[in-house]
Amino acid sequence: MPELPELEVVREVLQARVVGKKIARVELLQPAAAIVVRDFTGRGFVETLTHATFTAITRRGKFLVFAFDISPKLVLNPKLTGRLQRATARDKRHKKTAVVFTLADETELRYFDDKTMGQLYLTDALERVPDFAQLGPEPFDISREQFRERLRPYRGEIKGILTRGEFLAGIGNAYADEILWHAKLHPFRKRTQLTAEETNRLYDALQTTLREAIALVRAEMSETIQREPRNFLKVHLRTGEACPRCGTTISEIRAQQRITNFCRACQPGGLIRN
Repeated sequence: MPELPELEVVREVLQARVVGKKIARVELLQPAAAIVVRDFTGRGFVETLTHATFTAITRRGKFLVFAFDISPKLVLNPKLTGRLQRATARDKRHKKTAVVFTLADETELRYFDDKTMGQLYLTDALERVPDFAQLGPEPFDISREQFRERLRPYRGEIKGILTRGEFLAGIGNAYADEILWHAKLHPFRKRTQLTAEETNRLYDALQTTLREAIALVRAEMSETIQREPRNFLKVHLRTGEACPRCGTTISEIRAQQRITNFCRACQPGGLIRN
């Protein structure tokens, strides 16, 4: 699933390569488009966006928001497998391509989704997009003290808190594992068990991990925005490999349809399961 680092780099590329360009044609490719496209304006997805010009692209958590020289905005929630692709008409289309925007310069911006789980919303009101209005602040927009205050009401496991969009926007399963490894905190530690020093360590790890990941994704992804480079991750999906910090075998726990990876030596405590 694309998370904050990947989507921030996608935003940067599209801001540089798409903003200022007019949409010449819009194609909805069925059956995928019927599942992923949502027109909350009632004015027609194709009709509204044909001849519109991109004016800005922003990221909010794990959403991308496309603004135009017309009032509706297009909001993308890629979820697990949704991807954008910059292409030309000569490039082969992915079999699960749902939407193709052909720009005035004949380049294309495509959306494809292997599991058709993501959504593209055309809307006059961002609050109508599911989960958008409930998003917490961006991780880079809060101070250490604000982070402590936001944590205070929560009492559950720290990984679960990090991945809640209403707590902080943009952190998913993969980067929660990475942040907690950098902070040397067990993912199943309760928030109420964390000391002040551990909370500070968590905040620092959050800031450092995400900023470093953006730089690494930017270098590896370049302008191939459909890629999700993650070979630099330290523990996530590294089950059975050696911890890069201490050499202990990286553990895996599967629960609630997600994988959690961590080092039992570097990240002691919490729930112990095989």
